[in-house]
Amino acid sequence: MFERDVASRGLGIELVRAGDGAATVRMTVTSAMVNGHDMTHGGYVFLLADTAFACACNSHGPVTVAAGADIAFLRPTRAGDVLEARAAQRAAHGRSGIYDVTVTCDGQPVAEFRGRSRELTGPAATGGAPS
Repeated sequence: MFERDVASRGLGIELVRAGDGAATVRMTVTSAMVNGHDMTHGGYVFLLADTAFACACNSHGPVTVAAGADIAFLRPTRAGDVLEARAAQRAAHGRSGIYDVTVTCDGQPVAEFRGRSRELTGPAATGGAPS
């Protein structure tokens, strides 16, 4: 899945590892990713966490998408900082799952993200209409 993720790869996100409901991704903040306060724009932090979430929930095999997500920003980062997002499955029931992602910079938490996943079935699992 990550190989086809043009958006994440285009921002320089690298997949460190994925498997067994967990994933780690990394990204260096560029000058194009900072806001008017000279801090990393929250949208990029969310995107990094969402990418880790996607890699973790798709590591089981079935096509899985986000059903929703929330993020809490804990501290700012700046251009040149290297952010790492580690995702782990917390719960699964049927086609639904819950994943937690911690985004860090230099080992310090930057954001906490919780994603809710849903496995697709039928034509949606192969690119058709959702079920």
